[in-house]
Amino acid sequence: MSSGTDKIVSSIMSEAQEKADVIIQDANADASAITANAEKTAEAEKLKILENGKKQSDMRYQQIISEAKMNARRAKLGAKEEVIEAAFNQATGELKAIAAEGNDDYKDSLAKMIQEAAAEIGTDDLIIHLNEADTDKFKQDLSSSDSFELDGIKFTLGEPIDAIGGAILKTSNGDIEVNNTIEARLERYKSILRSEVAEILFK
Repeated sequence: MSSGTDKIVSSIMSEAQEKADVIIQDANADASAITANAEKTAEAEKLKILENGKKQSDMRYQQIISEAKMNARRAKLGAKEEVIEAAFNQATGELKAIAAEGNDDYKDSLAKMIQEAAAEIGTDDLIIHLNEADTDKFKQDLSSSDSFELDGIKFTLGEPIDAIGGAILKTSNGDIEVNNTIEARLERYKSILRSEVAEILFK
């Protein structure tokens, strides 16, 4: 190959090398830019994921704490309810013992319960139902008759009832009935007594 040709080839190769270098440099620059942008995007995505994860974690934490507090309140209320119910059961047991004993205090209370029920009905000819023990005592006092008068009201003894004490009164035709047994009275006043018992027990 002549020297002139060598120069031409050398020149072409040199230009090609320069162009290749430029292309490679541009490609490297583009690659660096792409990599830098990708890293920024990835970092931003990472932060976003972490932030979302933190928010979800915080939300879950608050949810768990709220549930725990609610369960604690329920447990506390349940424990209080058990104590209150135990107090009512104890009071019921004591009332049952007093009624079974049939002392003067119970007799006075029974008379008042009968009078209250009679006043609520408002008639003067009533059927009275007592527990078996009280029915037997009344029958002993009444001898042959099943009727007696109290404050001008005529009462006729009915069949015994299953009750701690107190009485159920009915009109002779059975249209009106007032349950003034100890159990019924406890149930009626339970909501009022419950708050009073709770105040005494948990003050």
